[in-house]
Amino acid sequence: MKYSDIDKRKSAFIFELDNVLYPEKDYLYQVYYLFANLMEYTELFDAQAMIGLMTSTYEKEGASAVFDRIKKKFHLDEKYRLSLENLMLTAKLPLKLLLYKNMLELLQDIVVDRKKLFIITNGNPEQQLNKIKQTEWHGLEKYLVCYFADETTPKPEPDIIHLILKEHNLQRRNILMVENSEADRLCAQATGIDYLGVEEFL
Repeated sequence: MKYSDIDKRKSAFIFELDNVLYPEKDYLYQVYYLFANLMEYTELFDAQAMIGLMTSTYEKEGASAVFDRIKKKFHLDEKYRLSLENLMLTAKLPLKLLLYKNMLELLQDIVVDRKKLFIITNGNPEQQLNKIKQTEWHGLEKYLVCYFADETTPKPEPDIIHLILKEHNLQRRNILMVENSEADRLCAQATGIDYLGVEEFL
């Protein structure tokens, strides 16, 4: 699907950040790289072996299991859990985060057509802002309005959508959400706005 296939009456578009505009693993894997190299420098662990275990654990079990796996394998001190958590929030990445090509084109078409762009993202606001700051937006950043749902109530609770409707004088029928999760779908349904899965565009 392309922008030209979307109902022309839509005047505002809402996107999640992770795995909608860019692949979340591109952020996580760079943080794993930084953490493993820190451990090699401070504790003389093999950084490449640690990176391999962190990425494979993420792929098989998810991000929440990563520290427990490396703690067991490398006999890491529990104090380093906080180090990894802090790095997740504040890391200065070696490489910019790149948008999915099709999503970049979609955002550009929306801006050219003078429609509104919103990012409404769940998750720790400090971490999500860190990701946004390190994304290559190709000049689109000045057209983005970002809301961190956790500062009110996370999706699927509809509070953040109601806030946007009020603050930007929008009508539900004119909004389209591009989503990738049950939380997004339930949020859209609860507020009566249309939504499409990101897979329609990728």
